[in-house]
Amino acid sequence: MNTLFRGKDFITTQEWSEEELETVFEVSKELKLRFALGEPTDHLLRSKTVFMMFFEQSTRTRNSIEAGITQLGGHAHDLTPDKMQLSHGESAKDTAIVLSRFGHAIAIRNCFYGIGNKYIREVAKYADVPVINLQDDIYHPLQGLADLMTIKEKCGNDLKNIKVTISWAYATSHAKPLSVPQTQALLFTRYGMDVTIAHPKEFPLMSEIIEQAKQNAEKHGGSLKFTDDMDEAFDEAQIVIPKNWGGFLGVETPDTDEGKKQMKENLEKHKDWICDERRMALADKDVLYMHAMPADRGKEVTDPVIDGLHSIIYDEAENRLHTAKAIMALTMGGRP
Repeated sequence: MNTLFRGKDFITTQEWSEEELETVFEVSKELKLRFALGEPTDHLLRSKTVFMMFFEQSTRTRNSIEAGITQLGGHAHDLTPDKMQLSHGESAKDTAIVLSRFGHAIAIRNCFYGIGNKYIREVAKYADVPVINLQDDIYHPLQGLADLMTIKEKCGNDLKNIKVTISWAYATSHAKPLSVPQTQALLFTRYGMDVTIAHPKEFPLMSEIIEQAKQNAEKHGGSLKFTDDMDEAFDEAQIVIPKNWGGFLGVETPDTDEGKKQMKENLEKHKDWICDERRMALADKDVLYMHAMPADRGKEVTDPVIDGLHSIIYDEAENRLHTAKAIMALTMGGRP
């Protein structure tokens, strides 16, 4: 393995090779074992600093990064625009250069539609330290890593032809980003899985992402299918991941009041897109239920399902810690 991880940006899983990703999973597994045994790992990033820039709320991402860097011996600065000169319009370039001189990595969550990924890449262009994507409007690579690590733990390392369903689901908390299902579609197809994506016609994913996922499936021997029938998507599935995402691409102007009104109207047409016990019964008898959380209980999923024997959401959430630590240890430490 000849990859140089130190200083490498982590903006999408698609931009890391399979060999690099497998190294991440090996390190994640090792760090998880040491965490379980109570063995210290604070020598790995001792006295290193990561600047966390959050433009939105977070539970799993914020705490996995902050707890993770602490366990690796470093420190996290929890930053929001109101704590920085971002609130006065300071540029991504100036922010990147200054923070690069203060510490060892910049980690950013910016999910604003049409803005987030562009902003993160602008910071990465000028930063002299690795930039870690904590979620944007297109990708959520840390969630993708945790999801795949969890699937590997439950199903083994050979995931070829495992049937996984990524399904839209009804939710009212907010119009959730496209980033989670798009990242899953890109990553799972690189491991030869048979992926079905289900959504109402008003809630498509980005065409360029889908095209990349199709190419991944062709290259790695899996498949990628689409349906607008949630029941059909659940049929014989071994893993189901029903989660809401916003209908940003189903209207012409999603950022306007009229566009938001149309998205809400489209949303209300599909209250029946819920993961319940009836739908779970359509899947494989040993089906696994996953969700990136937070889940809209009673809308995306019923309590008997999310709290049931098939649910592995808390294992999935825990792996956010171990995969985040692996990415930081490799990109902020690693060999010189």
